[in-house]
Amino acid sequence: MEDKYKSIRPFYDDEVLGALYEIKDSPLIKAMLAYTFPECSEEEQQAKLLACKKVSDFQVNIMVNVVTKAIEKSITNFTWEGFLDLDPHHAYVFISNHRDIVLDTSLLNLALYNNGLEMTASAMGDNLLKKKYLKILAMLNRNIIIYRSLPPREALEHSRLVSEYIYDCITSQHRNVWIAQREGRTKNGDDRTQQGVLKMLSLNTPEGISPLQYLKQLHIVPMAISYEFDPTDAMKLPVLLAEHYGVDYKKDSQEDFNNIIQGLLGQKGRVHISVGQPLGAEMDAIEAEHTHINKQLQALAECLDRSIHQQYKLFPANYIAYDMLYHTSIYKDFYNEKEYRQFERRLSNRANESNLSQEKFLEMYSNPVKNKENGSR
Repeated sequence: MEDKYKSIRPFYDDEVLGALYEIKDSPLIKAMLAYTFPECSEEEQQAKLLACKKVSDFQVNIMVNVVTKAIEKSITNFTWEGFLDLDPHHAYVFISNHRDIVLDTSLLNLALYNNGLEMTASAMGDNLLKKKYLKILAMLNRNIIIYRSLPPREALEHSRLVSEYIYDCITSQHRNVWIAQREGRTKNGDDRTQQGVLKMLSLNTPEGISPLQYLKQLHIVPMAISYEFDPTDAMKLPVLLAEHYGVDYKKDSQEDFNNIIQGLLGQKGRVHISVGQPLGAEMDAIEAEHTHINKQLQALAECLDRSIHQQYKLFPANYIAYDMLYHTSIYKDFYNEKEYRQFERRLSNRANESNLSQEKFLEMYSNPVKNKENGSR
């Protein structure tokens, strides 16, 4: 029987052991195991890895422990809300703002696991998986591979296949799915849903049903993840400065890898995940108001944005950045002098090259305040 999803799907359980033997000696895997199980010898660490016989074994016995260790070492407090309102008999597509390459989905999976819900299959761009061991690790961690930079016709066929696979995850596999609201991470803190993401999800719509009624079957849930401090904030500044000056940004060959490591190990302060309810009634209202599919998808993107902005948890750093950027003190009741000085030091240490880089740094932290403020009017 043809395996039509082979190019994009995670591993099946019977492929896990062979995959583990392929990556067990890679420096990243060895470092990951040493970080997570420091009390074990190298042989014992390898034994834990090779004891995984299924994808779920790898996710629970290895990745849950990796993320738990990362929380212990780099997160002051990890909180979540909304999961008790989800029906464990349904699978959901979580459409989320995107801050960190690996941790966004890893922390969501930990929250799902701790709430007795299915962990996700998560969309990840192949640009992050150039090295073979990274691709294998992604497929072990139930990533759906999204191929970037394909010619237009191939890109459309690929998007159709991804759309069909996501529908299969939700309806046949009873598997939750995570997908970012846009391609790539939001670097400037201004979280916006790209209409193309929704268009891709709707490509599998069969004849006789409208795209929005089809999307309702995916149980789309808005999700917001909020980091008090972004450990990769300074690494995002060169991209934002290049955008400001209208020049192409040339990514260093190690940049994605360095972002992954810094995101995992760097100090994040508090982190919060909020998941909403499926946007079924909202889709009915949009369909009643708009007849053209592009208008409907645009309205749905705006609806997701409003939800994500309202669900986003603001921390003192966000309010401080807003007051600093706009030379105001309207949010002074949301932080104290110590927090202000701490953020001031962060600003001067991480964005000390120019006034413009300081401005971009402040925008990164203040845009969530602006978006929440605009959405509540």
